[in-house]
Amino acid sequence: MSIKLFDNRGTPLERQKFTWRELAIKPLSKLDDDAFTRVRVILMNGIEQQVNRFQHMCGQFNGNLRLPLAEIRRVEHHQQTMINWLIGSDHSPLETTIGYEQVAIEVTAAIAQQEPDEYLAQTYRYGLLEDFDHMYRYSALMDRVEGKDANNILQSYTDILPGRPTVEEHRAPEDDLRHHYDHKAAFPVSKLNALTIFSGEYQTRDYYMNIGPTFSDPVARALYAEIASIEEQHVTQYGSIIDPNETWLEKWLLYEANEVYNYYSCVAAETNPRIKAIWERFLDYELGHLHVVTELFKKYERRDPAEILPDALPDPISYESQRDFVRQVLTEEINLRAKGPDYVDKSQESQKSKDYRDHLNSTGSPSEMVAEQYRWQPGTELSKKIA
Repeated sequence: MSIKLFDNRGTPLERQKFTWRELAIKPLSKLDDDAFTRVRVILMNGIEQQVNRFQHMCGQFNGNLRLPLAEIRRVEHHQQTMINWLIGSDHSPLETTIGYEQVAIEVTAAIAQQEPDEYLAQTYRYGLLEDFDHMYRYSALMDRVEGKDANNILQSYTDILPGRPTVEEHRAPEDDLRHHYDHKAAFPVSKLNALTIFSGEYQTRDYYMNIGPTFSDPVARALYAEIASIEEQHVTQYGSIIDPNETWLEKWLLYEANEVYNYYSCVAAETNPRIKAIWERFLDYELGHLHVVTELFKKYERRDPAEILPDALPDPISYESQRDFVRQVLTEEINLRAKGPDYVDKSQESQKSKDYRDHLNSTGSPSEMVAEQYRWQPGTELSKKIA
């Protein structure tokens, strides 16, 4: 049953409190928990991280909002802490990376199918094929440096196959900018989808930038540098579909509604009762935040929040394997390229992107090096017969 956004005030802000024991929580199990539990944990960490980033920036430009921003942001920070600490020490940085790419593939595929705006859906499908290839390259790296099978993390939900080759994904900045939705006419779910994917890709970019330098293997270091550059392109792409004409308070209202929507989706899908209780708690917290921001919106903009938000939430995000859809997109759209804000056949790609890519790859491509002669098979090289 969907949630009526204006009928449920959630947990009052002054009652949203934490202890250190709650924050440093028992992590999930990479072996016993369903892979989609980790998918939800990683995505919600990214959702909270981006809200924190937005609220800090908003406070720099809006003096009257600084106190409510600080009060809500402190709770958001602790929510992110509890969520992020669910990733346990039994995950190596590379295993967590595989988890990040599974999020990018499965969540983007699910959102692409529910997106009512065809141009936005095309944008999600376009990025999806690039993340799909990143999974393949990181799986090859895992085989190389850890001797592990990435499917131990993926649990057979997500294929390990080449997508649009990473070596061909590098584009000139002008070819990463897209048409933005019209905030006065776009479907509410389109605005929420854009914030969800933008947030997820932003945290992936930051994670790779932080983790990449910690590897000693030179190919690993170079691969993280290469894919982090693509993630920066994705952040540019998904950020550009958001209408720049929305006011600060309008955007804040959407961010809070998007957190409600994403926690609602997590509650609907979660199979671990202990973690489902976290999603339920934070859903109530976010409804409380949304109520505060709706009052601020009415006070400062003298507008009805119903102009921006739907009365009820859309259907929840589908947390299940999107293999068939991904394979179809791979078959039909792998040769698409971006030229300005439009999608064209690879034969029509802009010369600026070709020149940019040729220079960047002029000393070799880490993504090609790591996958040379690699083909995924169950068990990795440990299962191969010794001649």
